[in-house]
Amino acid sequence: MIKGSAGTKKQKKLTYGMVGGGQGAFIGDVHRKSIGLDGLAVIAAGCFSRSPENTLATGKALGLDLDRLYKTYDEMAEQESKRPDKIDFVVIVTPNVTHYPAAKAFLSHGINVVCDKPLTFEVAEAEELASLAKKKDLLFGVTYSYTGYPAVKHAHELVSKGEIGEIRYVNAEYAQEWLATPAEKGDNKQAKWRTDPKISGKVNCTGDIGSHAENLVSYITGLRIKSLCARLDKIVEGRVLDDNATVLVEYEGGAKGVYWASQIAIGYDNALKIRIFGSKGTIQWDQENPNYLEVFKLGKPNAVLSRGKDPFASHAQSYSRIPSGHPEGYFEALGNIYKTYIGALTKKKAGKKLAEADLDFPGVEMGIDGVKFIGKCVESSKKGALWVNFN
Repeated sequence: MIKGSAGTKKQKKLTYGMVGGGQGAFIGDVHRKSIGLDGLAVIAAGCFSRSPENTLATGKALGLDLDRLYKTYDEMAEQESKRPDKIDFVVIVTPNVTHYPAAKAFLSHGINVVCDKPLTFEVAEAEELASLAKKKDLLFGVTYSYTGYPAVKHAHELVSKGEIGEIRYVNAEYAQEWLATPAEKGDNKQAKWRTDPKISGKVNCTGDIGSHAENLVSYITGLRIKSLCARLDKIVEGRVLDDNATVLVEYEGGAKGVYWASQIAIGYDNALKIRIFGSKGTIQWDQENPNYLEVFKLGKPNAVLSRGKDPFASHAQSYSRIPSGHPEGYFEALGNIYKTYIGALTKKKAGKKLAEADLDFPGVEMGIDGVKFIGKCVESSKKGALWVNFN
């Protein structure tokens, strides 16, 4: 028998619920697996589908109590809020159209929220959620998952410490091929809803992956957009929402940038890349090769930093899970976001003051910025790709 040392106290796991992510869905299971990496929270409730049968089947497969499986998210929010063992937070992984009403329902009932992006259709809706979270003193996370990579966090540290000097230019691109053909006319559920404005919103490509590029730039550099000029293309015949986007950007302070997002780029799987050019050096990062960060400094040899082997900033290094040469990928990055969010929520529930590092997860303000970025891109493109002010 193994006995713990005197005074050892086991930390109680938080509980969470999920809206969306039923059988046949993709991203919900990814979130559940990512949350499970650190064993800090367990799923206890769900409204996994608009189909009660799907919710029941999913809940049974996850081993949940039947009385915590709900037909609607409104019912779930209301009933969970009344329980003495109510969930500590909810994860919303539905198609875009449901993000705003579902998040509002749980916030209104005093339950912390993590929501997929884009947060809402309209900026006013996102700002309303932020105001409600503040009023209720709740933690609100938005799953911009690529900010969870250790190399991305180290890049943020390098920029903030002035290692590459004053930022002059930024190039970010996100290329995929999965909508190079009219996949929405077949059996592809993802393609069907993402290309439907009633479900996806004003945009497809710009919201689905272009917002990730915008968020990654914002997180690493801290730059704020002053104005932008966007052209949103509908390349595949008959498509009503964009499948390719080019955005020119001017930042406050004078730096320039360009973002390109495409879902019709044949030969590309999930090619999110960012290049940041400063007065003293350059940083490059490639999501498909995420354990390495390229750092070039003026007058010095180009360097490729390896996660787990080369020294990262201590905060960035704390997110590294296994030794170098053993690749860490998307599950780990998303898990890092949840690890930080759950850690902050646990600390907050214990009445402890949260430090800056505790809040190093994408919050509701990033969600607002993403919705604003989408809206401004649409506005610019509709005007014939004219420059529009961001604020």
